[in-house]
Amino acid sequence: MKNVTIIGGGIAGVEAAIYYRKEGFEVELISERSDVFIYPIAIWIPVRTIEYDNVTYSLDKIAARHGFKLSVDRVMAISSATKTITLENGGEKQCDHLVIAIGASKVTHPGIEHTLSICGAPEQSIQLRDKIDTLIKKGSGKIAFGFGGNPNDPSAVRGGPGFELFFNVHHRLKKLGIRENFEMTFFAPMAEPGARMGPKALKLMGMMFKRNRFHAHYGKKIKRFDEDKVVFEDDSILESDLTMFIPAGNGSDVIQNSDLPLNPAAFIRINDYCEIEGIEGWYAIGDAAALEGPDWKAKQGHIAEVMARNAAHNSAITYLGKDGKKNGYKDHLNILCVMDMGNGAGFVYRDDKTAKLIPMPIVGHWMKIGWGWYYKLSKMGYIPRIPGM
Repeated sequence: MKNVTIIGGGIAGVEAAIYYRKEGFEVELISERSDVFIYPIAIWIPVRTIEYDNVTYSLDKIAARHGFKLSVDRVMAISSATKTITLENGGEKQCDHLVIAIGASKVTHPGIEHTLSICGAPEQSIQLRDKIDTLIKKGSGKIAFGFGGNPNDPSAVRGGPGFELFFNVHHRLKKLGIRENFEMTFFAPMAEPGARMGPKALKLMGMMFKRNRFHAHYGKKIKRFDEDKVVFEDDSILESDLTMFIPAGNGSDVIQNSDLPLNPAAFIRINDYCEIEGIEGWYAIGDAAALEGPDWKAKQGHIAEVMARNAAHNSAITYLGKDGKKNGYKDHLNILCVMDMGNGAGFVYRDDKTAKLIPMPIVGHWMKIGWGWYYKLSKMGYIPRIPGM
């Protein structure tokens, strides 16, 4: 049986491990953590809608269910010249067939230690919860949420979770009857954050900001973060008692220090079949890979899963001699998101032909909660997958 090594235990890596097994491969998944953190529903940890333990799911259980090997270790180096990876505890490992799904690092900003991110290390979601609790106990304050950009690869910008948590904090403060005591501002260096969702979505977002008395600070690059403020390139200041900031992504240190082919943002160059350029038997998927496609393209979990399934299918054709046509990821590029607001949601969809945002009061919130359960149950194979989800 053909062996494959998959590095990275996030959404992309887990999907790859499951589908490589389905295709008949012997699989080893190497992850830094023994659980998968379900980032799309982590937005509710800081507002106490959900507990941290409900946002993690045991990789041991998934591995046992699907019959792949799980190794908890850290990748320290990757060499395409020798077809090896170096592990912190496991030493050097030969990998003739490798899938890289180790995600991305973050663009650094001076003073970033004064911020917390809902898309950062999982424990930051708990720190955000505690900071919000402190502000609620105080009864007033200034809250600044935002995200950054990466001019070398705009697809690595992740603003959706920032907006979702922003709306959920507003909803919680409103339920407590103290919303009027808080100044809430959203900031971003681009002139129209969220523009990739399309003009209709952008217009509805503007109306929502006006109706809920949100402030916006757009179009100015971030100079630095201080403990109690954000300083912009023109030295203007946004005062803040709590700063939540999602930096844009770039290639991780281990990828930047490798001999892999990289784009200007240090993401791995691949072809449409997720094969790494010039390296036979090696694939890259999810946030680690450089996406090609329309200007509005974005790195999202469902695209990472498409890439994982395609890599498994294409590998089976190449290395197991299975019949069929190789699958490309570019035809599946779209933006798909249920943007939760605490008391409802907005369904966001965009592809080359359409761009829409459909308000879903009340039911949208429960749909997203249901998706969290769907993710866990479908990964265990207890319920069938729904295409596109």
